[in-house]
Amino acid sequence: MSRRTLIGMGAGLALVTSAASHAQGASVAARALLRDAIDVHTHLDPDSFGPHSNQAARSLDVVDMARRAQRAGMRGFVIKQHYDQTAHLAYLARKAVPEVEVFGMLCSNRTVGGLNPETVHHFAEVLGGHARIVSMPTWDAENYVRQSKNPTRPAVPIAREGVLLPETLALIETIAHAQIRDSNVKLALATGHVSADEALLVIREARRRGIDRIIATHAMGHPINMTLAQMKEAAGLGAFIEFVANFLSGTRASFTVQQYHDAIREIGPARVILSSDGGQANRPFPDDLIAEAAQQLHELGLSHGELRTMLVDNPARLLGLPQRPS
Repeated sequence: MSRRTLIGMGAGLALVTSAASHAQGASVAARALLRDAIDVHTHLDPDSFGPHSNQAARSLDVVDMARRAQRAGMRGFVIKQHYDQTAHLAYLARKAVPEVEVFGMLCSNRTVGGLNPETVHHFAEVLGGHARIVSMPTWDAENYVRQSKNPTRPAVPIAREGVLLPETLALIETIAHAQIRDSNVKLALATGHVSADEALLVIREARRRGIDRIIATHAMGHPINMTLAQMKEAAGLGAFIEFVANFLSGTRASFTVQQYHDAIREIGPARVILSSDGGQANRPFPDDLIAEAAQQLHELGLSHGELRTMLVDNPARLLGLPQRPS
């Protein structure tokens, strides 16, 4: 089924991105759902662009996003960059907007040495103690590269013939034991853009090594494309399943809100995190993306309590934060 067909099936359900909607932002009712929310997946400046980066330009920087989060009543967000760790940016964003809790992520791509335990230790030791999530490879994952426009470029493998590589095991072990500076919280793990089968291998191994805060990165969408059975298996192993609002929006729309709603119902909101995967230029801002997706899921039957679980409680658990009263 084509993307165009999916969007057509979801008329009135899929988010529509236009210059007018981008300017107006999310509705008042939608933004009310953002109180205490934490967006665990934002793409923000300063970042790298151009023919070698394989990334879209960003619409706002980390301080802009912190100010938007404060106005929206959000608790915080995580900065994700494919080619750098972002604990240092989280430190600066918090200094500019102390009321918002900002955290960093590290993606294990080639620019940081791939599956590199030393990079994990550096990330965890950055001043401020705002490192939180280490991801398996994303743009450089073999699974992603195979599906890209340049399928022969170098990649970062994590498994061979259904068995995790020694380098992957060493990275998972490091994530399990690395000490975040000035914090008693351990790092969380994200599965990145590896294949669905590889993601399950990673989740099983992470659990064996004592990692109990895991997120299956936009499992339902490209390039992972987990089946419902695989997402339920990952949830059963203790992972949170990430649903990103960006996959409902504009030309990037891959699913209808109804499809998201039905999958979330099958998995159960208790194991789901709703994030934006936003920040790209000429698209709604991350807070608007996540607010509108939440509102449309509510209109299809998810309760305010269930949405709070996915937007507030589960992201806090993933990041090792104390829960806030509803």
